[in-house]
Amino acid sequence: MPTPAETAAVDAAIETRHSMRAFTPEAVPRETLEDILRVASRAPSGTNTQPWQVHVLTGAAKQRLSDRILAAYLDPAQNAAHQEEYAYYPQQWASPYIDRRRKVGWDLYGLLDIAKTDKARMQHQHGRNYQFFDAPVGLIFTIDRVMQQGSWLDYGMFLQNIMIAARARGLHTCPQAAFTQFHALIADELQLAPTQMLVCGMALGFADPAAVENSLVTERAAVAEFTRFLA
Repeated sequence: MPTPAETAAVDAAIETRHSMRAFTPEAVPRETLEDILRVASRAPSGTNTQPWQVHVLTGAAKQRLSDRILAAYLDPAQNAAHQEEYAYYPQQWASPYIDRRRKVGWDLYGLLDIAKTDKARMQHQHGRNYQFFDAPVGLIFTIDRVMQQGSWLDYGMFLQNIMIAARARGLHTCPQAAFTQFHALIADELQLAPTQMLVCGMALGFADPAAVENSLVTERAAVAEFTRFLA
């Protein structure tokens, strides 16, 4: 049986994980990254298929990708030409999901003092995704196109493992679906095989404690709201 301290450590890693949107430039050693990925690879997957493929970007490689995406994002014609390859969000929103989505958006913009009518600053803030929020490490995740829905469930557990293992080492993360719009550009820059499909990106590093946006901790529904106990 785990000790109370061991239980508390696991719980703390989970409960202190939240999306950071500003990082310090402090480097993360490659050995630490490899250790995080090794631990994360213990995620369960159907018949041990292990469908994850990880592309770790630092330094010039990360900057080149960010520059290419930002150029496309900020150009209206190029932006319109790039579409997500898969639907991350519902085609038609319904409550309570749309309410939660709106709340977290306005909570973030409120912290950053961005008014609802300030489209330019909204665009700038969204564009920071493509700089990995200045994190020293950018992760791009891909999956083989032959894999189906079950493998995407497995992939989610792998991503969560990365984020929890990072917290156990004093690091923070921000999982980023924003990259999916520019999957074709990313495939070209990273020279991905046509069989590989973009899943998402992730920023990883040391969170900037002075950044007000990092104080945002999203609300969670009470257990009673999403659980039925049957006996």
